[in-house]
Parts: sequence; structure tokens; C-alpha cells
Amino acid sequence: MQAVLEMCTPDGFAFWPVAEIEPFGFLPLSGELSPAEVGAAVMRIIACNDVDPDGDRPPRPADPLDSFLHGLLTLETLYAAGGLRVTDSSTGTTFLPGCCNGLEEWRDWHQVVDGSGYTSFGHDPDPCAERFGRTVRLTVDAEQRDSPVIELSVTELRHLLVGVERDLAGFFELAADWVSKNLSDRSTPVTAALARVLDLAAPAVPSTSWGADPTPQTRGGPVKIAETGPTSSRGAGR
Repeated sequence: MQAVLEMCTPDGFAFWPVAEIEPFGFLPLSGELSPAEVGAAVMRIIACNDVDPDGDRPPRPADPLDSFLHGLLTLETLYAAGGLRVTDSSTGTTFLPGCCNGLEEWRDWHQVVDGSGYTSFGHDPDPCAERFGRTVRLTVDAEQRDSPVIELSVTELRHLLVGVERDLAGFFELAADWVSKNLSDRSTPVTAALARVLDLAAPAVPSTSWGADPTPQTRGGPVKIAETGPTSSRGAGR
């Protein structure tokens, strides 16, 4: 199981170096990325929120870089195309987030093990996860009667989600360092916004002229990394 970001580089992007990644391919996020990959991931997250202001937000700044950052720093709800990818190495089946699913919703997976027992992840395809007793079934496309599925135990899914949080925390550490070096005069609000997108805790941020929430909140609370890793026989493929 990996946290992945669906990639697409805006035409003519030149604010900073980015790794070349196949358009609409998925970049797994972790603490092992190169600086160019981190730059590409930060670019993509910002681009996902690069929408024109409405009446509730201040107008775009004239400066091109500030204009590009404007949505990330002023939108109340942030979005990052992607989610969690699961691969069953024993069958080759891959479970991918659907269209319009956001990485910021990754904690919704906990609904499967600790909540309603069911959640879906976008459309085209229509992936979903459902709990049956102590087993979780991941359906690649719920609109297909003969859709491939992946089955795993509730315990295994818990372990995999711990690994996802560890990977996201590692990526966030890299991203925060990257931002401090490449967007130094904007690092505080940008880093806080990235924490919100990843649904990870971040230090309180002083009020700034950017319009960002001075004390960003996350659903997950402080990042707590367990010592136990995945233990499934199929886990090596995820």
C-alpha cells in the first residue's frame, strides 16, 4: 500500500526543477524521493489548487509565483489528486484511486476498519473497500460485475495504514526542507498548507498576509509512527 499523487506538469512550468514523470502516472510519496521528485510533488499539489478566486477570496497577486501559490494559501479546502494504491503481488491485481479522489482523504480508509465498514474512492473506475467480519475486500471497479478484488485481513490493513502514515511523514519532512530552501520567504504558510493536504499535524503558524489559517487543523492529530510494520505474506507487493 502506497500513498500516491497523480502527476501532471503545467505547460511551460519553470519556477523550479521538477522530475519528468509520465502524465497522469502516479508518484509514490515517501522519505526516499529525490529533490527533483519532491519539487515535482510540491508543484503538483500547488497546481491542483491553482483555481481562480471567487468572491470569498482575495484576488490573485500580480507576481507570477505568488499567483501560482495563491490557491494553496487561500483555499479553505485543499485537494491533491491521488490516494492510496494497493498491489497484490500474488495476483498482480492493483487497486487505484479513481477520478476526483484526493490524497487529503487518505484517513477515510480508517472507516473500513473502525467505522462504517465501507468507503469508496472516486469514479471511472469506481474503487471501494468493504469489511466483512475480519476480512476487507477491495474492489477495483464496483461498476463491473466481474471486477478484480484484493482481500486482506483487518489487522493487515491496520498495519498497512501505519506504513502509509510513516511514508507521508517522511515525504513531509523532505518537502518542508525543500520548501525552506526553494521558497524560503514563503516557507511557513506553504509548509502549513502541505501539512493540511497530507492530513498531518503541523506547528501553529503565525498569522500572515497570505490569508492562510493561522492554526491549521488536521483530522489525524500529531503523527504517531508505530514500530510494527506490515506482516502480510502479500505485503511486500504493496
